[in-house]
Amino acid sequence: MNSSITPRPNDTDPRRVTTPPPIDPSQLDASEPIDLAAFKHAFRRHAAGVAAITTLAPDGSPVGFTATSLASLSAVPPLATFNMARSASTWPAIVESERVIIHMLGARNRSVAELLAGPHAARFVGDHWHPGPFGLPLLDGVTSWMVCRIIERVAVHNNAVVVVQIESGGMGIDDEALLYHERMFRTPGAAV
Repeated sequence: MNSSITPRPNDTDPRRVTTPPPIDPSQLDASEPIDLAAFKHAFRRHAAGVAAITTLAPDGSPVGFTATSLASLSAVPPLATFNMARSASTWPAIVESERVIIHMLGARNRSVAELLAGPHAARFVGDHWHPGPFGLPLLDGVTSWMVCRIIERVAVHNNAVVVVQIESGGMGIDDEALLYHERMFRTPGAAV
């Protein structure tokens, strides 16, 4: 049974789903294996919420990064996960740190998301943060934040899944969600 629905020419219901055409081989990089190209193509089209993870380096300096891999794992106890490359500039701090702060970003935080995705040395230059609980860098103006204790770091190939338990947090001013989709920051469209 085919679960996709092909719309009729007079069908304007936006809830209708069509099956996208297969990947056009002419759009692929010939130097990449087809499975890698399919992976990149699929995840560019997967909209993800944007978060920021901050902590302190062993020397006490603030470090952090923008993440789209944040996921809830359990409500009781409150657990979440995020993924990162073990080659990332922030990885050594994640290895040594006991805690992180996870920040949920809204549309007004786009510039902070871009800053924390940029050059490592420039991420904490400016007045967009202040020392928070445990001295950890707390970003200003976020929609919410959670202080988390790292309970596990699981190496997976060249990457890691980091499991955290939420210990406390706070709410900011509500805002439209910030999403990352097709290599751009966006806000949600109309409800469907």
